[in-house]
Amino acid sequence: MNGRTWIISILIFCFAAGCSKDSNGSSGNEPDPHWELVWSDEFDATGLPDPAKWGYDVGGSGWGNNELQYYTENNPNNARVMNGRLIIEAHRENFGGNEYTSARLVTRGKGDWIFGRFEINAKLPSGRGTWPAIWMLPTQWSYGNGGWPDNGEIDIMEHVGYDPGVIHASIHTHLYNWPAGTQKTAIINIPDAETAFHTYTLEWSAGKIEVFVDDSLYFTVLNEGTGWQAWPFDKAFHLILNIAIGGNWGGAQGVDNSIFPQRMEVEYVRVYRWVE
Repeated sequence: MNGRTWIISILIFCFAAGCSKDSNGSSGNEPDPHWELVWSDEFDATGLPDPAKWGYDVGGSGWGNNELQYYTENNPNNARVMNGRLIIEAHRENFGGNEYTSARLVTRGKGDWIFGRFEINAKLPSGRGTWPAIWMLPTQWSYGNGGWPDNGEIDIMEHVGYDPGVIHASIHTHLYNWPAGTQKTAIINIPDAETAFHTYTLEWSAGKIEVFVDDSLYFTVLNEGTGWQAWPFDKAFHLILNIAIGGNWGGAQGVDNSIFPQRMEVEYVRVYRWVE
């Protein structure tokens, strides 16, 4: 990795030193020593997610994908910290005109970065109709039409419950996006993703995006150098953790209403910057 040039995050609100736990409470694989930890949440305090680190996207409009859930805010039924883990939990319940509730946590305005290494240790929900995601969107939208997909999306982990154990990573841009069928994407099979914790990792630089599960690299995108239409990934992005229910993809085979509640458990979120 020597010789990489990294642009340091323009917005770093929290610095931390040292990490100690993985899903078993032990140290686990450490990144290259050139990675310096700059932001983390180890979920050590019980209650609502730390408001200094997490905000919420709220509503039940379908979120551009005909999703069925209403995302709530400051609702411990849908998002809470307990036993050293963040719990995002989807319920079948009527709320805001929707049949399901869930949560969509965001670091927008509290953790926004240009480039870095992003590690999220998580166990996924299961069941037909669930659609958990760990992903990133830009904090400011300035390219092209000022919206999606022109300003980019990085999907570190997506999983649909009707296809258990298949983990997806993708990017979406003006040139490469799912409505056009041109998105850049890859899959990896993790048979116990719904029953065991795994580390979903993004390494993002000026020239390359790489996505791993645990130590396995399975998705690489190179900067073609042709402009924002192919590579809008040169400005600050923030993290998003959520469980969607149904939708164009997650609900392609319907929703099994017998499975609820369903949760995604997150052991930690850690963000690093590259230092020479």
